[in-house]
Formats: sequence, C-alpha cells, structure tokens
Amino acid sequence: MQKVAIVTDSIACLTRELVEQYGIGIVPLNFYFGDKGYKDWVDITPTEAYELFLKDPESFKSSAPSPEGFLEAFRELGNQTKDILCVTLSAKISTTYDVACVAKEQIRTELPKTFIEVLDSETVTAAEGFVALAAARAAEEGKSLAEVVEAAEEMRDKITFLALLDTIRHVYRTGRIPKIAAQAGSMLNIRPILTSSLGLIRFIGAVRSRERGIERLLKIMRDKVGQSPVHVAVMHAYAPDEAERLKERVSSEFNCAEIWVTEMSPLMGYATGTGTLALAFYKEG
Repeated sequence: MQKVAIVTDSIACLTRELVEQYGIGIVPLNFYFGDKGYKDWVDITPTEAYELFLKDPESFKSSAPSPEGFLEAFRELGNQTKDILCVTLSAKISTTYDVACVAKEQIRTELPKTFIEVLDSETVTAAEGFVALAAARAAEEGKSLAEVVEAAEEMRDKITFLALLDTIRHVYRTGRIPKIAAQAGSMLNIRPILTSSLGLIRFIGAVRSRERGIERLLKIMRDKVGQSPVHVAVMHAYAPDEAERLKERVSSEFNCAEIWVTEMSPLMGYATGTGTLALAFYKEG
C-alpha cells in the first residue's frame, strides 16, 4: 500500500489513463447550463459540455464548489492510506482551495489517523495536472508525505501554461477585461495568448491568425526548454483534430520525454471559448 494518496480537481485535465495508472482521486467541479447542474467529467464529457455551450454561451455558468466532493474523495482514499495530498487549482482564481481546506477540517474526526495536506498549485489545467502527477509519481516511489509535497512544489515552480484562444469574445468571464471590450475584440478577430503567473491568468500577447498564434506558442516553449527533454500536455477546447496536429508538431520539433493530449475542462473553456489550444510543459532537470 502506498504511503500517500493524491487527490486533485477536474480542472487538472488529467486523462483517464493517467488517473487510473496512478490511482489519483478526481473531485469534479460543477457547472450549470440553464437550470440543470452537471459534475465536470462525471455527468457529462467535455465534448458534450462544449456542444451545450455552443448552443447558448450565456446559459453556461460555473458554480462554486462544495466540500462534499472532497469529503467523498478523502473518505475513499483515507481507507487505503494514512496520508493524502490534495492539489487544487490556483486559489487566486477559484475558491476550490478554501473548500478543500474546509473539507479537510470537517473530516478530521472521521479519519483521525489520516493526515491531509492541501496544496495550491498556483496554476490551472494540465499545468495543475503535472503538479498532481509529480506528487503521484513520488508517492508511487514510496516517498513520505513531506517528500511528495516537495516534489509537487518543485513542479509548481517550473511548469508553464500557455493558451491560444480562437476568439476573445468570452474572456470577460475571467474578470480581466470588460464584456464590451471582449465583444469589440471579437469583431476584429483578435486571438489572445494567455499564461499563468503568480496564480493568475495573464495576457501575454495577441495575434490575428491561428497560424501565427501557434508559432508564438512554440517559440515561447523553445526559448524556455531548448533541446532539453521536455514533458508536454497538449490541450484543446472542442478542437481534437487541431490538438493532434499540434501534438505531432511538438513531437517532431522538441525532445519529448512525455506528451499527451487532453480536453480542457469546460469550466475553463467557458471563459476561453471553443477552438482554444493550449500547452503545459516543463523541461527535465
């Protein structure tokens, strides 16, 4: 039995294969379409969620998480191990970290012999996923909770997230720009490039064409990793064919030690819009 179990939220965009391989507990976050609520990756796939989104973007709403999902994950894993590390998306973007901490306190009397640590990944999407994976891989090696936390923190410091949006229309949902500015930018076919920094999503540029945007992403990645072995997650919001093409290009141009494709959680995609392509990566060493 592993000494440490890992829990993360559905924003981490980990593939089913990785979740099963490392036994990672996934807490689904919630969203609403109209009056109906959904659990991310449980009640509905990302593809199905994006199809709803395209029907009526204004009816798609995110929902504050509740402690119950974390309590369920802690109960399930608490019966299998004595220590749990829970990795959440950035506390500056969501209340998920705070909710996980509440759940940790609520379950203390129920699982008195289980020690739970909650870690703010300070990022989102598969960048958060790589932080959880670093923890899971350390746990698989039999390391202690302190060593697992250290592995996650080291990954947090070196992971990079980049995203190319196909439209600026929905970015007002991030709170970064006014709705009217997003609508005006959409009319001009402006495609923003985003990154995560210090726990926040930030604009780092804009392009007028998808091709130029992809070139910009790859240049930023090349400047950061050079020819070093690199671990990469390619993400998309309702653009699987383009994601596969981007994966093939990254594989051919970089020294990939690991590369996988995943769908962006619709809870991120509702603010980026469909057609978004994104990368999360880090170099070894």
